[in-house]
Amino acid sequence: MKSKPVHFAQALGSEVADKRIDILRRIGEAGSISEAARGAGVSYKAAWQAIETLTNLAGAPLVEKVVGGSGGGGAQLTKAGQRLLHASELLDAARGEVLARLGSDSVDETPMSAIASLGLRTSMRNQLPCIIKAIRKNAPSIQVELELGDGQSIFSRITRESIDLLGLLPGQSVLALMKATAVHIATTIVKQDGLNLLHGTVARTSSTSTGSEIGIVLPSGLQLVGFAAPKHGLKRGSPAMAALDESAVVIAVTG
Repeated sequence: MKSKPVHFAQALGSEVADKRIDILRRIGEAGSISEAARGAGVSYKAAWQAIETLTNLAGAPLVEKVVGGSGGGGAQLTKAGQRLLHASELLDAARGEVLARLGSDSVDETPMSAIASLGLRTSMRNQLPCIIKAIRKNAPSIQVELELGDGQSIFSRITRESIDLLGLLPGQSVLALMKATAVHIATTIVKQDGLNLLHGTVARTSSTSTGSEIGIVLPSGLQLVGFAAPKHGLKRGSPAMAALDESAVVIAVTG
């Protein structure tokens, strides 16, 4: 039977951003998912989530169970899993050479994080650089406070497994991603639990059949796109507020 092709570009697109490849590598070394989880410093559930996500992205099984043996069985990499690891090593080496070459150019003042983020392709139009200010346990999820350059904070609600796999820590530089359709913009918005509120100035408006697309500029200079209801009364240069649920904020690590 002909083996399924491995979609390397999809599976390795975020290799530097989380621990999924590291977990796959540890499974190949230890022959055990639980051992790989312990070695990577994540839960068994998070390790399984990493394998499932990579398998979906690669389009082929990467890990298979091994029955029997002195330990009662374990896990091993499939040929597709081995090829994916090899591709990851090649990609890491090439990426390291490119970044080293860019870093040696004293004239180039472009931050390495900005260069790395250029490889991120997503349908989410709002991508805001920020710093993790705090990580708070708030069952059944985790609340991450993200500080923008102007001192404003936005909050993201994610799972413990996501914290582990991304290796998130206070002080870390990340991107906050938000769909434009998840952002509501108005002149005033009442604060509610679980709702992010950001203050800015209207930069542009564009009418649609159900309202208007609004672009605002935050005090930091960052741009944010959202939508306003009909008869919103917003004009270019006027103050505005943007609101979105904490669960609608996605955290991305670029390097």
